[in-house]
Amino acid sequence: MAQKPSIPKGTRDFSPLEMAKRNYIFDTIKQVYQLYGFQQIETPAMETLGTLMGKYGEEGDKLLFKVLNSGDYLSKVTPEELAERNSLHLAAKLCEKGLRYDLTVPFARYVVMHRDELQLPFKRYQMQPVWRADRPQKGRYREFWQFDGDIVGSDSLLNEVELMQIVDTVFTRFGVRVQIKINNRKILTGIAEVIGAAEKIVDITVAIDKLDKIGLDNVNQELREDGLTDEQIEKLQPIISLEGTNDEKLNTIADVLGSSETGLKGVEETRFILDTLKALGLKNEIQLDLTLARGLNYYTGAIFEVKALDVQIGSITGGGRYDNLTGIFGMPGISGVGISFGVDRIFDVLNALDCYPKDATNGTQLLFINFGEKETAYCLPSVSKAREAGIRTEIFPDSTKMKKQMSYANAKQIPYVALAGENEMAAGKLTLKNMESGEQSLVTIDEIIKTIQG
Repeated sequence: MAQKPSIPKGTRDFSPLEMAKRNYIFDTIKQVYQLYGFQQIETPAMETLGTLMGKYGEEGDKLLFKVLNSGDYLSKVTPEELAERNSLHLAAKLCEKGLRYDLTVPFARYVVMHRDELQLPFKRYQMQPVWRADRPQKGRYREFWQFDGDIVGSDSLLNEVELMQIVDTVFTRFGVRVQIKINNRKILTGIAEVIGAAEKIVDITVAIDKLDKIGLDNVNQELREDGLTDEQIEKLQPIISLEGTNDEKLNTIADVLGSSETGLKGVEETRFILDTLKALGLKNEIQLDLTLARGLNYYTGAIFEVKALDVQIGSITGGGRYDNLTGIFGMPGISGVGISFGVDRIFDVLNALDCYPKDATNGTQLLFINFGEKETAYCLPSVSKAREAGIRTEIFPDSTKMKKQMSYANAKQIPYVALAGENEMAAGKLTLKNMESGEQSLVTIDEIIKTIQG
């Protein structure tokens, strides 16, 4: 007996109904991006490891899916190297490519390669799958889609404001209540300077980023293991646990960071973003959260994260400013800021809250019943006319029992069925059946089109 097929852990199949829902998500985000002048690009699923490695921190590098070289991939490896079983060393010899971990680093590579073709500032959006060798769990997948928007070639904080407006508009259109969290890596750098641990900024931010997941005690223990003294950890406590309004938090942190030029710059940037958004009036709450660190190494300014308020799930959107990212590829001085919508988690949130509009998941609107060759020949011009009018239309391909064809219509939740027998053909009309009410009427194809179009 053949073995039952399966798919890799952390991946999913999507049914036609699920794809209709996902396309609603894609279309909604795409329309909002286009409202703000963003243009779409795509990049390859695979990038060279030279492009990917070292851009996501040590933890991120471990989660890269590496692709074996084509042909005899063992040709460059000696028996001694195989015997050592040093996985990192072997991977460098066996693999030159990897699946993309996110869309931001490939975008930075794209900007460097196509700089002469781009009009700066360049506003791009991109929706493609990414892959991470993570442990699968609820809301976390190994293959998942991201939907990114980035602006490069401008230092203006109006870009950050615009991205927050995009986030607010998207989730308002979805009908999902969210909280937008904001912080600034310069503030975190200032904190590290003030406590006398400037060289530990990455360790501090990675640890603080885990506060929601592992709790304060475990974060403190991790900081201890990273080499911070008890005195330095003690100085961090009031900063991590800061409370009050956004303005109150900013005033407090400005006092704490009085001796740090970098930290005060971060306060100034954050204040501008929050004050501007306050004047514009977002529909969702935006909150300054100093525990928000986003461990990725390339963020240098404002950082963002979005949480759904009515569903227990991780971050569903995130991003920030990455002033020096293109410098890694030999083009310093190009500033960028971007956000990434976690499409798979948004899909789960909308499913949990049942937020899809009815017409987003509708498939076929009109089914023509097949009674035989003569009847089909009569119906086909009407089928074409309905489709030309924009009505999603099918004709059942086989002349089979009426019951089977009506069961097909019910299973696909098709709202209208058209029938043509001898009487209808003699009258030059069709019988239209409303599958919800059961009502039937003898009408022309033009009347059918008018009825379905409302």
